[in-house]
Amino acid sequence: MFKCGIAYPRCKWILPLLLLCAIIFDIIALAGQGWVETESGKEYASLWYKCMTSTNACTSIMDYSWGKATAALLIIGFIILILCFLLSFVALCVPRIPLLRIIGFLLFVAVILQIIALVIYPVKFTADLAMSLESYLYSWTYGFGWGSTIIMFGCGVFFCCLPNFEDELLGNVKTKYFYTSS
Repeated sequence: MFKCGIAYPRCKWILPLLLLCAIIFDIIALAGQGWVETESGKEYASLWYKCMTSTNACTSIMDYSWGKATAALLIIGFIILILCFLLSFVALCVPRIPLLRIIGFLLFVAVILQIIALVIYPVKFTADLAMSLESYLYSWTYGFGWGSTIIMFGCGVFFCCLPNFEDELLGNVKTKYFYTSS
């Protein structure tokens, strides 16, 4: 007899693992050095500074108000993400505490903050710091910031929808099978 069912109690731990991936992606984005590079490799910039490879001269992006705002928004979003990660363990270990929708709401707040930061950075960088005639390429560390934001949005949706399936999570409902043979 072939049975293929969905076991909600085993699958509920995927969300904290996804939040852990988002934390790792945010750490890479915050600490990474290659947010922006020129095609020739003569200039590169991170969230914190812009450097010229020919002269090894670096200027701080934190001298600009948009640089401080971008860093602050990303760091606040990162702190909210860590808080949601910790709360997800409490919510899934002690299911009687209704934290799932609160975690989803906090994740949406962090997503909004990070989207604002990830849009401000390229617009203001291009307007204020793009000095050469070459085109600037946004690199993989900037992409990790967007990847973290996308993962957080998806987890926020799931955390908001999970209370609808609370009985399945707690094991109070019989397992649903896709296929049963008679």
